[in-house]
Amino acid sequence: MPEGSLPLSEFRPVPKLAVRASRIERPRFPVVDAHNHVSWAGDWRVVDAGSLVETMDAAGVRVYVCLDFAGPDDPRDSLAAHLRRFKEPYPDRFAVFARPDWRVLEEPGFETALAHRLRECAALGAQGLKVWKDLGLRLRDSTGRLLRVNDRRLDPLFEQAGALGLPVLIHVADPVAFFEPLDGRNERYEELLEHPDWHFYGGDFPPFEQIMDDLRDLIGRHRETVFIGAHVGCYAENLDYVGAMLREFPNYHVDISARIAELGRQPFTARRFFLEFQDRILFGLDSFPPALAEYQTHYRFLETEDEYFDYTPDGEQPQGRWRIYGLNLPDEVLAKVYQLNACRLLPGLPKPGFSR
Repeated sequence: MPEGSLPLSEFRPVPKLAVRASRIERPRFPVVDAHNHVSWAGDWRVVDAGSLVETMDAAGVRVYVCLDFAGPDDPRDSLAAHLRRFKEPYPDRFAVFARPDWRVLEEPGFETALAHRLRECAALGAQGLKVWKDLGLRLRDSTGRLLRVNDRRLDPLFEQAGALGLPVLIHVADPVAFFEPLDGRNERYEELLEHPDWHFYGGDFPPFEQIMDDLRDLIGRHRETVFIGAHVGCYAENLDYVGAMLREFPNYHVDISARIAELGRQPFTARRFFLEFQDRILFGLDSFPPALAEYQTHYRFLETEDEYFDYTPDGEQPQGRWRIYGLNLPDEVLAKVYQLNACRLLPGLPKPGFSR
């Protein structure tokens, strides 16, 4: 190695900019965290509901939306188990979403079975439906055919969600770079080296554009069902595209979970996006168990005009080697993003408060 050189993985320059560094202890308005988890694939990431509520109180989070619950009898993540652990002791602090019980894909007539199981979950207390990116990327029917996001055999499921008044929070695809070659031009190169199972380029994977087209078709075909596109509509790198979908489909909304790194590196475009679609954007963290400092970093991004700061509290850059800029959103927009939009869309949430 030449003298003075070092591996890129060890290059962590410290900015010498003399700019304002605000510390936002609590949000301007109480928050609904509309995208988060307490378990993942049977692994309880949050065991003690009381400790989570303490973090929520410190962070100014009024309601925490859990997106983990599978079918009513799924032994890994049963809805009943989550309700007992979180919803029963703290009925006003948690909202629960069900997930499709994809085990039925191997059975004949899975189309109606999925809708039936959603009705069962709603009867138990589910307040929405969460669809994850395995739809469109990995799920296959009994013949081995990939299940596309807009597969018409799923129509009864989404129609049932609409009939029950349950919003559908849907995550399809992933960052665009995850669908590109893993070479020196890929801006998520280091992240994909660490998580090779997140790389969806080539092989049997459909291209990113096809998945987004399928999502657009799905939402347009079910206009009586409320959809919330996770992670800024699954395309935070292209807010013009997401904005066009929001204009075209009044039943479509987005959350900002796990995407302040993307939004914060395009602050002028992002601020215009928030102002135009202030009634259609929900707050979400998607980090579990959540840390107070993570919430505070999000509040700093939304509420201040701070420049060039880390999008994670520890200064790591897991989603790309860049820093972000604050949006300095007006109070009326903050109130909607933090709580009002979620309270309008999600059934069973407490009425919002406006304490500063």
